[in-house]
Amino acid sequence: MAINIMITDDHSMIREGLKNLLELDGDIKVIAEAENGEDCLDKLKTFRPDVLLLDINMPKMNGLEVLKALKDRKSKVIVLTVHNETEYLMKAVDIGINGYVLKDSESAELKKAIFTIADGETYIQPSLIPALNSKMIQKNEDELKIDDL
Repeated sequence: MAINIMITDDHSMIREGLKNLLELDGDIKVIAEAENGEDCLDKLKTFRPDVLLLDINMPKMNGLEVLKALKDRKSKVIVLTVHNETEYLMKAVDIGINGYVLKDSESAELKKAIFTIADGETYIQPSLIPALNSKMIQKNEDELKIDDL
């Protein structure tokens, strides 16, 4: 059975390219597309994708705002973005994403993330793990300092 995907990105060429790329092998089916955050939330009322691919930078409502607005989330979410800065990654992790993949990744990386997420696991692009670990250690140290006060 194919994994149902919804793509949310403000660039139509990106959506079209991702759809064509993901549907090549038949294990993934794109059931909906949205061009901004508001459109995404609207379409999630009708479509129930297994996995939502979500860009961060979009007009009207960015991806992080969409994540915060999703109250009863049935779909698993992969943030697909150009942002490799740990601040965005940390915000997305704090909100509760299931995956985080950079747009400059190989298509095999994105497919691996989709299948991993669909199997109930979390997927962070491996190249981002060291920076994430470092940031989380720093955050924990800062919290301990505050507790000591």
